[in-house]
Amino acid sequence: MMLRLVLDEGVGHYLMAMDEALLYSVAMGGTPTLRLYVFSNPTVTIGYFQKIEESVDLDLAYRDSIDVVRRVTGGGSVYHDPHGEITYSVIMPEAYVPRDFVESFRYLSSGVIEAARLLGVPAEFAPLNDGVIAGRKFSGQAQIRRFGVVLQHGTLMYATDLDKLSEVLKIRGVKFSLRGPIRERVTTLSEYLGRTVTRDEALRALVEGFKRGLGVELREDSYTEIELRLASELEWKYRSREWLFTR
Repeated sequence: MMLRLVLDEGVGHYLMAMDEALLYSVAMGGTPTLRLYVFSNPTVTIGYFQKIEESVDLDLAYRDSIDVVRRVTGGGSVYHDPHGEITYSVIMPEAYVPRDFVESFRYLSSGVIEAARLLGVPAEFAPLNDGVIAGRKFSGQAQIRRFGVVLQHGTLMYATDLDKLSEVLKIRGVKFSLRGPIRERVTTLSEYLGRTVTRDEALRALVEGFKRGLGVELREDSYTEIELRLASELEWKYRSREWLFTR
């Protein structure tokens, strides 16, 4: 199978709008796509089903100019560091994806696992939807299925500021402490390797990792006019207070 590869960077509301636009595009017969992108501002994305006050410290986020955006996918809150994390999204027909949810997460996140291994890190997939290094999380995935299409996106934390992540994220209404459980449960490629992994290294590893993990060919390309128009029309939703505070 051939996947279109698109590289992108932007603010959170645009990036989430484009993921949803690509879901509709593939549903209408558009090209299955692997998208690798970077948030241009520090951003927390929260899952569709999460309550915002239980997911993020909004006062700290506003104080530190950290954007907050609700995703269309489920899963938990994620801190996206412009200088230490790359997000991927895979959008393809369900026919190409295992029906079992755990196996679908395993398959679609295989590029992240392979990327880490290419950089010398003994990464593994941990059900339901995490990539781990020696039991510590460096990648999380979220998924939605609509109109016969799967959209899965996830993270590769190659040099994320874990102290800032620990400050701004909450779990079940309790903010993580720098000395608390999150700092013991997460890591980055750079932390494991004891050196700084660069964005370019991480990006190259992801491209090769997804080729190997998914067993596909990648063709770098750009968005279509229809996809750009769809994303532009969807941005209002991700910008809106109503969407952010849906729950």
